[in-house]
Amino acid sequence: QVQLVESGGGLVQAGGSLRLSCAASGSISSIKTMGWYRQAPGKQRELVAAITSGGTPTYADSVKGQFTISTDNAKSTVYLQMNSLEPEDTAVYYCNVKTYGLVPRTYWGQGTQVTVSS
Repeated sequence: QVQLVESGGGLVQAGGSLRLSCAASGSISSIKTMGWYRQAPGKQRELVAAITSGGTPTYADSVKGQFTISTDNAKSTVYLQMNSLEPEDTAVYYCNVKTYGLVPRTYWGQGTQVTVSS
């Protein structure tokens, strides 16, 4: 089992920056990927960024060059550094973890609100 706790959301002005954190606990050694999804009002949840246990990142085209995903040395916390924020980035951001195992599993954080004002 993996438990996820998110933090770092809030209200920022356009052009500002914010860093989200997601701390994982439990079966950390079983983690295959860690990442972030977001869901804006009236829209589907979409992948923002993900990183493998080996450190290889992937990004949605919409945030490439704007957001940066990273982990700590223990690979138990994933961060999302968000720069040059725009109102279109306003959404609830969810931490996501996928695990290895006989039955691969997906875990979700509770979500953290990011609001960007113009």
